[in-house]
Amino acid sequence: MDTNMQIIRVDETQWQAVTDDAVVGHGDFSPRPAPDGRRYVSIDVWDDAAFAPLAAAMLTALPAPLRTLVAGDDAALASHWERAGFVPERQEWEYVLSTAGRDPRPAPGVAVLPAGTADEARLRLLDREIRAEVEASSGWYSMPAEVRPGPPGDTLIDPSLYAVAVHEGRYAGLVRVVRTGRGPARIGLLAVRAAHQRQGIGRSLLAHALHALHETGTSTARAEVDRSRTAATALLEGFGAERTGHLLHLVHP
Repeated sequence: MDTNMQIIRVDETQWQAVTDDAVVGHGDFSPRPAPDGRRYVSIDVWDDAAFAPLAAAMLTALPAPLRTLVAGDDAALASHWERAGFVPERQEWEYVLSTAGRDPRPAPGVAVLPAGTADEARLRLLDREIRAEVEASSGWYSMPAEVRPGPPGDTLIDPSLYAVAVHEGRYAGLVRVVRTGRGPARIGLLAVRAAHQRQGIGRSLLAHALHALHETGTSTARAEVDRSRTAATALLEGFGAERTGHLLHLVHP
């Protein structure tokens, strides 16, 4: 570390690296809401020598585990984080989809309840069941979906964001769409219960979501998929999704 460099904690979430009264880097902490519990840090430097001391100061002050996101083509930044003790956790493809020309008719035997029309109690139960199934298999960390805090062991559900697929009389799958101002909407979560998979439910939900967005004047939607989830990748690419990049998720245990 440059002996003239100082690491200053500006507030609860920000640090600065200062050399000769000039700021040469800063670090930021962005806690995610429980029960997701993931906490993210980021560092931006104008002097590479500032990265390691900033990372060390943040790691000392903040509770583990900490995570960060790096563009998949930014090998230099990934190397900085790895030297600070972070290890790759997963990689995520980024996609953009056109909403035009989608046939909203669901697969035979499947009905889709538009966003805001599902029974909230049954939707909450479906959400808990899907989370438990994912956690028992690939792990919920592999799903690029934020959650909001709710009662212990539960999450808050806003029915206006979720369309639900009904199959054999049961709530079988859901898709959550988040609108982000004037930018593309985001397919924040698409999941189907294990007992109802391979029935065209995922395709029905995605087609419905894209058609609904098109009807309200939204021309594109974005989505992120863990590279290990081949079925989800195939679904998006089957809809003509354009791969725009990928993200590397790193964690400091």
